[in-house]
Amino acid sequence: MRPRLIRPSYFAWIILLAGLWLAYSILGLPHVIWAYRYLDHGQGADPFVNRYYTSCTFVGPYGVFTRDAVAGECGWFAFFKSEGGDR
Repeated sequence: MRPRLIRPSYFAWIILLAGLWLAYSILGLPHVIWAYRYLDHGQGADPFVNRYYTSCTFVGPYGVFTRDAVAGECGWFAFFKSEGGDR
């Protein structure tokens, strides 16, 4: 019995790399939350008060990006591209 030199399973890594490249080209790279602004109604730094966020600042490999909060919320991370920082 001869060993098979070429098997389809040997090329599975190509599919994985193509998927990662496609995700990068569509979404960009992840940036994590660094700072945020919120409306202060006199509660100060009370950690148990619900806050309405107005802007979120993300930092990552392409630099710092500040975006308006969506419905008063900031996510933990967002994806940005290098050209202009579009989502």
